[in-house]
Amino acid sequence: MSGQTSIEYIQHHLTYLTAGDGFWTFNIDTLLFSFICGVIFLAFFYKVAKKSTSGVPGKLQCAVEMTVEWIEGIVKENFHGKREVVAPLALTIFVWVLLMNTIDLVPVDYIPQLVAIITGDHHIPVRAVPTTDMNMTFALSISVFILILFYTIKSKGIKGFAKEYTLHPFNHWAFIPVNLILESVTLISKPVSLALRLFGNMYAGELIFILIAVMYSANYFVAGLGIPLQLAWAIFHILVIALQAFVFMMLTVVYLSIAYNKAEH
Repeated sequence: MSGQTSIEYIQHHLTYLTAGDGFWTFNIDTLLFSFICGVIFLAFFYKVAKKSTSGVPGKLQCAVEMTVEWIEGIVKENFHGKREVVAPLALTIFVWVLLMNTIDLVPVDYIPQLVAIITGDHHIPVRAVPTTDMNMTFALSISVFILILFYTIKSKGIKGFAKEYTLHPFNHWAFIPVNLILESVTLISKPVSLALRLFGNMYAGELIFILIAVMYSANYFVAGLGIPLQLAWAIFHILVIALQAFVFMMLTVVYLSIAYNKAEH
């Protein structure tokens, strides 16, 4: 925080490394760290699968098998259709979001300082937690939204899809405009709530870490409380990190299950 005021320090940590202009502005740090988390996920699971054995499993194989079986059980209980796509999707969402969230446990200054050492520029902004970027959380939720539409049409057909949003909850042609408005709001609220819930919780957690770091420079007494406060919040934040990954995965499965429900209204 040398040479920076508290406001400048906070603004620096809440600024993205961007490229492009206007609508086509890309947050490079979000794309980079989400890609790195995806590669770690795929490489780790591939390595474990390649070295898996039918005998006594190692610790890593045991952990992966437990995770896969746990998510398979959740999908089996909540999704009553073919699970060849939904189960791997749920596993991918949970592990990928969990890895992206976990970056928040890295002290807020470490990654920017590492980038500064590599580039020689101490003014490059870096936000390492992809899920604190609303663009990322909405990208995930819009993907789920597209799958909701796909499974609705797959289970009910185009005609059933039209009836779903025009003849429910009031099964009369005169209420078609009202039904369409009500069902459209319900449909759109699903990806919006998914995105904002994940973004809000992770952004708040990141902001608290930054505010605690700002306290280091307040005075010697408060600075002495910095490390214990960071540690205490990090321990509590572990629950938030895991819970948000689970909630995003669980709601995805539930929304797809509702979309796949073949009951006619």
